[in-house]
Amino acid sequence: MNPLRRRCLMAPAWAALCSSPGLPALAGAIDAIDAAADDRIRPGRRLVFPRDHGAHPGARIEWWYATGWLQADPGGPVLFGFQITFFRSRTGLADALPGRFAPRQLLFAHAAVTDLAGHRHVHAQRLLRWSGDETLPEARARRADTDLALGAWQLQRQAAPAGLAQGDAVAGAASYRALLAAPEAGFALDLRLAPSQPLLLQGDAGYSRKGPQPSQASHYYSQPQLALQASLTLGRQKLALQGRGWLDHEWSDELLAPGATGWDWIGINLRDGGALTAFVLRRADGSVLWAGGSHRPAGGVLRNFQPSEVGFEPLREWRSPQTGARYPVGWRIATPVGQFELQALLDAQELDSRMSTGAVYWEGLAELLAPGGARLGLGYLEMTGRLQALRLGR
Repeated sequence: MNPLRRRCLMAPAWAALCSSPGLPALAGAIDAIDAAADDRIRPGRRLVFPRDHGAHPGARIEWWYATGWLQADPGGPVLFGFQITFFRSRTGLADALPGRFAPRQLLFAHAAVTDLAGHRHVHAQRLLRWSGDETLPEARARRADTDLALGAWQLQRQAAPAGLAQGDAVAGAASYRALLAAPEAGFALDLRLAPSQPLLLQGDAGYSRKGPQPSQASHYYSQPQLALQASLTLGRQKLALQGRGWLDHEWSDELLAPGATGWDWIGINLRDGGALTAFVLRRADGSVLWAGGSHRPAGGVLRNFQPSEVGFEPLREWRSPQTGARYPVGWRIATPVGQFELQALLDAQELDSRMSTGAVYWEGLAELLAPGGARLGLGYLEMTGRLQALRLGR
């Protein structure tokens, strides 16, 4: 409760002000100031859960990002990949347009399904303006815990129902539920993502550098090795599936460091139970402005990578017939824990989100290979800023 609301409840002398019609707007402004102070990106800030699973409306940009692969049976062939991302972007209009209905935030969402057998990639997007009122059913990003909605698209963190735990999922642990339907793209998903490992705090206890200046940073954590149960509707098919997933949550005041045009990033669930992250931020000429990543072995200690320890070397390129953008879909990746090859499992996994975020990017299911060709893990490769410099918002 902010100080003004507390004074109204405790001090009778404030009765006239507390009954004023202008109180909600004034209290809302104080709430916004409090949120902005709490949501600042800074080294040494201790992430606190479940609060930091929720939204940080004082930060300029934030996203929750879930990916994974799906199969019919454990140990069976991988049939599908999926990507779901919810974005929140602060507009900066709160001061100019006070009131409950001012569009203080923009909420976006992207979803895609990769059908490996059908050699197709389908995707959809949503966009809503949001006042910041967490009680609205059709558009919200709540602070207390993960609870996001854009119309019928939802992502929530909730107590696991009895009988959900599968394999090594932690029995009784809170899981994620994602619900979305995209009839215009011919698919719908109902997902349960259950943790099997502790949170992975990227960078320095969740403070992740994204450039040479300390201000160029985010708060960032991952939940790798999620146990999945899914109902996928694709065209006329409705399939019960299971698999493995990954969830990232990140918030920042800067999308990119000055001079950067985009990034290349991987998040890989390793077959041995470990998790590997690696990324590079690129300048317009393709040179690397910053790099990083991490490795956590199963049951082991997290190792963060220094910028000089990570390298991405393109091996194979695919050109999008829709946009003309060129994407390396085969890579040689150098890290302190080994050198690997990464290959997309389908080349055509581009997303054109110019109707929501304004960006065109590549996001797809990929396999991590040892130098001899053995599969070490599966996960997602993301490449942004290859058609034009990345900007978020329309």
